[in-house]
Amino acid sequence: MSTPANQRKLDAVEQLAVLAEKASLTLIELAVAFVINHPGVTSAIIGPRTMEQLEAFLPAADITLPADVLDRIDEIVAPGVTVNPAGNSYGDFELRADQRRR
Repeated sequence: MSTPANQRKLDAVEQLAVLAEKASLTLIELAVAFVINHPGVTSAIIGPRTMEQLEAFLPAADITLPADVLDRIDEIVAPGVTVNPAGNSYGDFELRADQRRR
């Protein structure tokens, strides 16, 4: 976790946590709402292991993130960017412009 690339990931998560709090959401709700409302995503795989985890995920199904929150997410992690390319276990890929949220 001490490498600069991993530190960038941690910094992004901290900024997203602050954004979620300002939007009166949990970080889980922010993340799942972002995924399920993204036009390039066909389904969200949440994988809860406990009922408590499932209950934390479910409110996100009814959340539509406002444009200012989506804009801030894009500022924190630009669309199509892998924060740490060494952590990309799926190989190189490109998120085409037509697959982006906007």
